[in-house]
Amino acid sequence: MATIITDECINCGACEPECPNSAISEGDDIYVIDPKLCTECVGFHGNEACQSVCPVECCVPNSDVRETEDELLDRAVNLHPDQKFPANADLNSTTSRFRNPAWINASRG
Repeated sequence: MATIITDECINCGACEPECPNSAISEGDDIYVIDPKLCTECVGFHGNEACQSVCPVECCVPNSDVRETEDELLDRAVNLHPDQKFPANADLNSTTSRFRNPAWINASRG
């Protein structure tokens, strides 16, 4: 799933510098995430960095756009060709939310 920023955004901008892909920008009323650049931080962090710093927790998965861990890692590799990423088999709880027990438990709600 691509991450989106909901209308609850207070336009504080805390999320923008945290994105490893520069996918977040200031929109007309709230910050927005470009889904073509969002990797949900797979390959970088074990959680979504934008949500980790958001004071109102408005950076949430978009249930209308579901993407696999493989797709997101491939996107990260393509966006950052000069950077070394772990192979999919080597992703772990610190490099993919898909393997982070805290995220897995929270997503089961």
